[in-house]
Amino acid sequence: MANLIAEELAKKQKAISVAEFFEKNKQILGFDSAPRCLITCVKEAVDNALDACEDAGILPDILVQIEKADRNNYRVIVEDNGPGIVKAQIPRIFGKLLYGSRFHELRQSRGQQGIGISAAVLYSQLTSGKPTKITSRIGKDQPAHYYELIINTKTNEPEIVAENVVEWDIPHGTRSEMELEGAYVKGRRQSVYEYLKDTAIVNPHARITLIEPDGNEEMFERVTDQAPLKADAIRPHPEGTELGTLIKMLRYTDRYKLMSFLMNEFARIGRKTAEDLCKVANLDLEANPNDLSRDQALRLLEAFKTVKITAPPTDCLSPIGKDLIYKGLEKEYNVDFITTTTRPPAVHSGNPFVVEAGIAYGGSLPKEDKITILRFANRVPLLYQQGGCAITHAIERMNWRQYDVDQPGGSGVPVGPLVVSIHVASTKVPFTSESKDAIADIPEIIDEVELTVRHIARDLRNYLSRQKLLEKRKEKEEIIKKVLPKMVTKVSSILGKEEPDIMPIVANIMGNVLVQRKITGDNDQREVTIRLKNFGEHARTFKLHELSKYELVKADPTAKIVEMDGDATQIWKISLKPEEERMLQYSIKHDGDPEFPMPVVEDIDDELVTGARALELEGVEEE
Repeated sequence: MANLIAEELAKKQKAISVAEFFEKNKQILGFDSAPRCLITCVKEAVDNALDACEDAGILPDILVQIEKADRNNYRVIVEDNGPGIVKAQIPRIFGKLLYGSRFHELRQSRGQQGIGISAAVLYSQLTSGKPTKITSRIGKDQPAHYYELIINTKTNEPEIVAENVVEWDIPHGTRSEMELEGAYVKGRRQSVYEYLKDTAIVNPHARITLIEPDGNEEMFERVTDQAPLKADAIRPHPEGTELGTLIKMLRYTDRYKLMSFLMNEFARIGRKTAEDLCKVANLDLEANPNDLSRDQALRLLEAFKTVKITAPPTDCLSPIGKDLIYKGLEKEYNVDFITTTTRPPAVHSGNPFVVEAGIAYGGSLPKEDKITILRFANRVPLLYQQGGCAITHAIERMNWRQYDVDQPGGSGVPVGPLVVSIHVASTKVPFTSESKDAIADIPEIIDEVELTVRHIARDLRNYLSRQKLLEKRKEKEEIIKKVLPKMVTKVSSILGKEEPDIMPIVANIMGNVLVQRKITGDNDQREVTIRLKNFGEHARTFKLHELSKYELVKADPTAKIVEMDGDATQIWKISLKPEEERMLQYSIKHDGDPEFPMPVVEDIDDELVTGARALELEGVEEE
């Protein structure tokens, strides 16, 4: 009886394709809610476009257009100016899961599994029943190939519904169009707009245009013409090798000697290191790798942990760099302060990685809400599963109060007008799932993220401390300016004398730089004298701007003159030691009482100067 049951059960056993598996488990890939399904499809198409452009050394110019197709469906169109796709590869790239060029390469890239865009095609056909339309061209002298295709989930192979050569006014690039069930939301952190905004921050070399379903157009302009450094593929590092992988490598290598195998199959193993490894493992350098037993492979693996092997090379990574992170944040956020940093490379399980971060503070950011955490992996925004990500856990375990940031309860995500942006670049980002929403709690990564955030948080604390000091100085000066004039008026009245100019007195009390203008002369020429004195304890270097709508005759010392709309601005670069005083003089042609705006100073805080106003600048980077 049992054998009959076993035979009956055996008849039911059959293999399923990866496409069929994901057809029934699409939530694993991030297709689990209507808004997220739409974002995921946009994300996969944009990631492909960015990777293609960067591989070809082209500055990306990407169009994302979302159209309402019917009550529940949207049409997603993504067009790029990349190198295009050769005709034979178009169906496989879009219509076959686990088909790609990066799975066996150890280098930083957005996609490696070959699931992304084909998963979007699969979701599109499942929810709309319509094929995906692809147009691609590899050069202006080449034809543009048009395909309509679906995925045969039984075989995980593309099925071509239509194929043609079409007219296309794009010299090279790829355009994909798919219809799918989803929801377009606005004003939420998890939205297409926010995804593209975040993408623009960590891809400052890209120009991305979004056309929303209502016809509204948003452009995320590039802030640099500097393309990212190309990441080179490296060989696997011994530190991250597991026993089964090592046995497979030994079994299938085409090297005939163990010495040659070690030196050519792994990174950072030279002749001397290979000799040391074989000595520790008690293995013959001349042995055929194919003949090694499991116990011998295990001894070699233990030797990997014993012998000192140089960390893997980092030319397989392409970090953004602190300057471009700064520009990306500055472009997308109206804030008072920005600071950024890039950490030296580190290693987890033999995989090199770099953590870089930026903080944006103040400005128009909400003061009572939790801070905004921007998480990125290999230049891709992570919008979901924030609570399950190593980046968030590193931020939560910090004591933010020591950086003057409110943290209710002393733990968890802090509160305040703050954006913390973290980018992890690695040859192998350890995601928690196939949907690639969160980074696993690898101790080395958590530690590096925390060190990186602490570095920029110290810059923030210094800025906040300085702002508090300047605010106190400003309050003190305001009080002095209210009280002192009344005292001067009273004393002058008693003595029967003219009221003196109190600005030098205020500057002296505050320890400020004094800027005092005096105009003399009559007739048609007036002499303007500007007195500068540093009453502070520290040397001050700044620029003084003097705007005049009158004809300038001469200046001593000579100033740089910038003309705009008929007015001339004189600019002097000033350096004053403590208690040092200087005079600037110039003449103007005018036969009446001239009118001047208040002098303007640059590179010095408003609270440190009396008699002039500070030139307001955007957020200042501090390192």
